[in-house]
Amino acid sequence: MTLSLTLVQGAYIVAGLLFILALAGLSKHETARAGNRFGVVGMGIALVITILAAVGGIDAAPLGAGGADRPGSGWIGLGLIAGAMAIGAAIGIWRARSVEMTGMPELIALLHSFVGLAAVLVGWNSSYEESAYPKIHDVEVFVGVFIGAVTLTGSIVAFLKLSARIKSAPLVLPGRHLLNLGIIVAFVLMTIAYVLQPYSAVAVRQTLLGAMTMLALFLGWHLVASIGGGDMPVVVSMLNSYSGWAAAAAGFLLNNDLLIITGALVGSSGAYLSYIMCKAMNRSFISVIAGGFGVEAGSSAGGDADYGEHREVQAAGVAALLEEARSVVITPGYGMATAQAQYAVAELTRRLRERGVNVRFGIHPVAGRLPGHMNVLLAEAKVPYDIVLEMDEINDDLADTDVVLVIGANDTVNPAAMDDPGSPIAGMPVLHVWEARDVIVFKRSMATGYAGVQNPLFFKENSQMLFGDAKAKVEEILAAL
Repeated sequence: MTLSLTLVQGAYIVAGLLFILALAGLSKHETARAGNRFGVVGMGIALVITILAAVGGIDAAPLGAGGADRPGSGWIGLGLIAGAMAIGAAIGIWRARSVEMTGMPELIALLHSFVGLAAVLVGWNSSYEESAYPKIHDVEVFVGVFIGAVTLTGSIVAFLKLSARIKSAPLVLPGRHLLNLGIIVAFVLMTIAYVLQPYSAVAVRQTLLGAMTMLALFLGWHLVASIGGGDMPVVVSMLNSYSGWAAAAAGFLLNNDLLIITGALVGSSGAYLSYIMCKAMNRSFISVIAGGFGVEAGSSAGGDADYGEHREVQAAGVAALLEEARSVVITPGYGMATAQAQYAVAELTRRLRERGVNVRFGIHPVAGRLPGHMNVLLAEAKVPYDIVLEMDEINDDLADTDVVLVIGANDTVNPAAMDDPGSPIAGMPVLHVWEARDVIVFKRSMATGYAGVQNPLFFKENSQMLFGDAKAKVEEILAAL
């Protein structure tokens, strides 16, 4: 069934508007579900109309003489598309059902790599096709493959770091910034050389494209490998932006308007989110793009410093403190997600509020390993939105707080970020939990956090350590209350 171009473009416009509504809905807790529904409907329309157009073809007659028909692939094409979708859907459903919430950051990073791989394959395939505008097409091919290759390897390194398959410490190569800059300059020069080659010079063109692909793959690996573990949530956001631009580049090569729109929405929103997170972490946005940010402050992790002895407390002691408290602030981190303690924490919150205690949550912009990680967990456990506050909203109140419960957080509550200019996290804003009357730190051991930085908070006079599984310890506190 041949589709009219007007119908295809109209469906793409509707899908694009639904994607915009999805982004708008996802900006707030209260509208997030509606935003997801808009996105699902929009994607459904996009898939159906794209498959029908690919199989039946597009009749460009409504545009007049300037239009050009696009032949479809027929039933054979439909079978190939359906087979590929079935394989992808089976893998996607399996991973979605089996992945833990703690594994979402690395899963998302891995999914970004697939977008990059798709852009690389589309670009290479398009390099063999002739175009009515060959020079513009050549630029599209080169830029699309470059962005896709950077996204591919950068996302794989992010996946390996987030899943602890490789160390999270930043890789510091000699002259790393000059190396990155040299690759960018080489990319520009090779793009010019590629465009100037006649289409008949196949060997030269493919050599240039192959060399650029290898350089881009190395650049993507080096950019993310040069970034420390404490800044990985920003990296995930940055790679999300890269995957969007890679999809947009593929849209140009495939002459698919909706893919261009969708890629641009993902790319721009991801870039803006990265900018917001960089501002919140006192990082340079340009440094994020360049790679290796957060290393210039130094490499001292403070692991050999003598901060004295830590004090331990049991669940009954924490319950006694909470019974006397008027105000409590809970600052969760990745450890809460690992222990799946959000439901127990939500129950503790409900119990304390019933007693008249003012309970609030302080969320650091990079708490967890994914932007919004803690917010999603707390929303899942039905914690009221109005008591979940951002770092800037809660920091000034911590000095007047009776008890702060640090549940699985480490780097985001580390005073070394303010006091030690040689720390890898120096300059990063943190939650000033040590200003409260009493601080209880839920932790499995005295090991350093993801950034590999020792935390002086653990040794302060008003801090006590509650060792063990966070969920089990919260349940013990509930029993004691």
